[in-house]
Amino acid sequence: MNFLTETWSYLISAAPFLILGLFLSGLIHVFISTDRIKKSLGGKGFSGIFKSSLYGIPLPLCSCAVIPTAATLKKSGASNSATSSFLISTPESGIDSIAMTYGMMDLPMTIIRPIAAFLSAFFAGTLQLMFNNEDILIEEEQKSCCKKTSSNNNELTFAQKMKKSFHFSFIELMDDLAFWLAVGIFAGALINYVVPPNFFEGLDGILGRVVILAIGVPLYICASATTPVAASLVMKGMSPGMALLILLVGPATNVSNILVIGKYIGKKGILINVFSIVVIALIMSFVTDYIYTSFSLPVNFKVEAHEHVHTSIFDIILTVFFVILLLRSLLLKELPKTMNKLKNITA
Repeated sequence: MNFLTETWSYLISAAPFLILGLFLSGLIHVFISTDRIKKSLGGKGFSGIFKSSLYGIPLPLCSCAVIPTAATLKKSGASNSATSSFLISTPESGIDSIAMTYGMMDLPMTIIRPIAAFLSAFFAGTLQLMFNNEDILIEEEQKSCCKKTSSNNNELTFAQKMKKSFHFSFIELMDDLAFWLAVGIFAGALINYVVPPNFFEGLDGILGRVVILAIGVPLYICASATTPVAASLVMKGMSPGMALLILLVGPATNVSNILVIGKYIGKKGILINVFSIVVIALIMSFVTDYIYTSFSLPVNFKVEAHEHVHTSIFDIILTVFFVILLLRSLLLKELPKTMNKLKNITA
C-alpha cells in the first residue's frame, strides 16, 4: 500500500465520525448556555470539582479558549480546585475527539478515554482543595484567540441557531483544529506506512510509559489529533494502555499553557495539576491493558478496516466534505498566519 492510499484509509476511518463530532459540538455551543455552565461551576468544595470535571468532557471549547474561559471562571468565583478540574478535563476530551476515538479505535477506548479524563480532573481538583485553596488575585483577563459572538442565543430563531451552529462547527472550530488534525492524520498515516508491524511490542512496561510522559508533558497536540497517532502506534504493537497515555497527556499539558495557568492557580497549583495528570494517566494506562488482557478484547482498531471492507458512498461524501473543510482552513487561515510569522522574522 502506498502512502497516499494509507492517508485515504485514515481519512475514511476518521472523517465521518469527526464530522459528527463537529456537528454535535456546534449544537452544544449554541443550544447550551456557556454562561449558565460558568455560573454552575462557581460552587465550592467537591460540588464545584465534580461539575467542572464533568462539564469539561463534552464541552466544545477550542484549545486556545480553555485558559481564558478558566480565567472567567475564577473571576466568577470558582475555586482553584474547580478551575483546575476544568483546565484538565476540557482539553483531554471533547465530543469531537470522543467521536473520532470510536471511529478510529473501538468502543472500550471510547468509554475509557473520557472516564480517565474525568478522574484526572477530579483528582487534581481534590488535591487543589486540600493543598492549594487560597484565592489568587487576577489583575487582567486573558483574551481568547477565538471569535466572540455578541448576539444572545436566546433571542435567535431555531433556523438562526442552526445556522450559527453550522458556522461554529465547520468554520470556527475547524479553523482551530485544522493544523493539528492535519499533523495527526499525516503522522498516523506515516507511522502505519513506515513502521514495521509489531515494532512496539515489548515496550509496554514502566520505562516505555516514562518515555511517553517525558515527551508528552511539555509538548502540545489537541485531543482529536492524538487519536490517529495513538491508533497507528497500537496497530504497530503498542499496548492500548500506552496509547491512552498519549491521548491524555498530550492535550492536557504543554509548556506555554503551564506558564499562563500559573497566573490563576499559582506555582503550587501547576505542580498539583501536572502530578495529577501523570499519576492518573499512568494508573489508567495499566488498568486499560489489564481490561484488554483479562477480557481478551481484540485490539482490531478501525484504522485498517477500510482496506478490507467496502466503503459506502456516504462515507466517501463525508470524507470529501471533511477534506474540503480541512484544506479551506489550512489555506485561508493557517497559511496566511504562517506567512505573517515568516515576514515578522525576516523583517
